[in-house]
Amino acid sequence: MKESASERMKWFLEARFGMFIHWGLYAIPARGEWVRSHEQISVEDYQPFFNEFNPDDYDPREWARVAKDAGMKYAVLTSKQHDGFCLFDSKLTDYKATNTPARRDLVAEYVEAFRAEGLKVGFYYSLLDWHHPDYPAYGDAHHPMRNNEAFKDRKHNFENYVDYLHGQVRELLTNYGRIDIMWFDFSYGNMSGEAWRATDLVKMVRELQPHIIIDNRLGGNIKSEKPEIYAGDFASPEQIIPPEGVVNEKGDPIPWEACITLNDHWGYCANDLDYKSPKQVIRALVECVSKGGNLLLNVGPNARGQIPAESKEILREVGAWMRKNGASIYGCKGADRPKPEWGRYTQKGNKLYAHVLDRGIGPVNFRGLGGKIVKARLLADGSELKVRVPWNATEFVSDAFVSFGSSRLPDEYDTVVELELAPDSK
Repeated sequence: MKESASERMKWFLEARFGMFIHWGLYAIPARGEWVRSHEQISVEDYQPFFNEFNPDDYDPREWARVAKDAGMKYAVLTSKQHDGFCLFDSKLTDYKATNTPARRDLVAEYVEAFRAEGLKVGFYYSLLDWHHPDYPAYGDAHHPMRNNEAFKDRKHNFENYVDYLHGQVRELLTNYGRIDIMWFDFSYGNMSGEAWRATDLVKMVRELQPHIIIDNRLGGNIKSEKPEIYAGDFASPEQIIPPEGVVNEKGDPIPWEACITLNDHWGYCANDLDYKSPKQVIRALVECVSKGGNLLLNVGPNARGQIPAESKEILREVGAWMRKNGASIYGCKGADRPKPEWGRYTQKGNKLYAHVLDRGIGPVNFRGLGGKIVKARLLADGSELKVRVPWNATEFVSDAFVSFGSSRLPDEYDTVVELELAPDSK
């Protein structure tokens, strides 16, 4: 049964928080997922990583528990990255995990493990392929052999590659049961839209999995009043949170998801210890939701299949906060009121969530909400908070205030006050 875009997106807008997982052969050189391109490594020089790939500590059940304990509701795994290596048992190539010493369909295990934890399951699939002989090499913007004169006159048949791309997507959406997200990456220059035969590709995806949602990286203009069929269900800003969310040409909000790394790389990079703090992650998540968006937060497991300890510790702390304050995230959207000077608002129905990030001096002012608040409580523990106008404020403003009774915030990461608004409050 065909679903409307709003029906397809319903769970996504409720979930708000997901895990991105970048993993593949590049975990062995451990210099990030673009190592082949950046260092212009040939297929032959990259082959030893294929020959030794054997993640003996790969346990997707643990990955799924880490995601669930962090408060994440879905995950997206790199089934094939730009280097062309497939984590799944594709019948269309020998360049896959089942032909390495691993001898395992790593995607099948991922799907089973994450489903078992009740999480939605997504596939990342790179439109680029630096291993396939029919993908343009010399002169391409990103191919490792873009400057190699030996490839200047090499013949290739790009349509053969596009057939291959379509065939692998068909495999992914046929062989692993229900898949919730198809996350394509990425279009550039002339390699966009119908270069991928994107209309036919999306029609096939929708036929195989009518409920699935698709990102906007096949090309097209998701902001258009009449977007192309392949323009996607949601926008995917990378390593940035849009200043005011994402809207279409009419000014109406459209679904979006900021994909953000925990350090400075997507794939495992042994020397990259520049990790974001739990406070940064929590506040980034709140910022996304306050602007009507989701956060897809990346982890890059190492060559043995382990999520780095630093990543797990950050996610553990984020999860502790989410267990107390998740009601201010799940199913919430931005509030139709100005950003307060002390933090941000999220809202669900008549519940307005004040995310107090900066203590400031004196009681916290909920500007414009005088006489509109039925009750207030600290979301983390449900304790009552009195809403009143202090005597020393009446000379300047008649408004709603809450005092925490301390010069410090109860939660320095983000203190959430749940405000129940009177009916028809604006």
